[in-house]
Amino acid sequence: MRVGISRLDHLVLTVTDVERSVDFYVRALGMEAITFGGGRRALRFGDSKINLHLAGAEIAPHAERPQPGSADLCFLIEQPVEEVLAGLAKLGVEVEIGPVRRTGARAPLRSIYLRDPDGNLIELSNEFDSGVSVG
Repeated sequence: MRVGISRLDHLVLTVTDVERSVDFYVRALGMEAITFGGGRRALRFGDSKINLHLAGAEIAPHAERPQPGSADLCFLIEQPVEEVLAGLAKLGVEVEIGPVRRTGARAPLRSIYLRDPDGNLIELSNEFDSGVSVG
């Protein structure tokens, strides 16, 4: 039997400070902070969410070796990366690399890279038609 996976519902990040992470993802990336299930915190974007687990107090079941700063995530963004770069600069959020070309799941990407408060690598990307020049 083949499992027919259709999309990602949520993922879990293990963090050192839940509210610091909420602040970063809301302020810098425009995600929506939500509280659910007896005070648990998460970040909603589009049809998905990121559940936040405090390091050392993870919700069972959890990854075998949960670690803050071990994730490498790519988010598709609606605005051109240049607009996002300008907004991040105003917020004092450092961009490590980019814009650079990368390969996405469905299309070529134009990406920038930054880090969240725990050091997770965050890639923000625009899909583009490979036949179109993107500079």
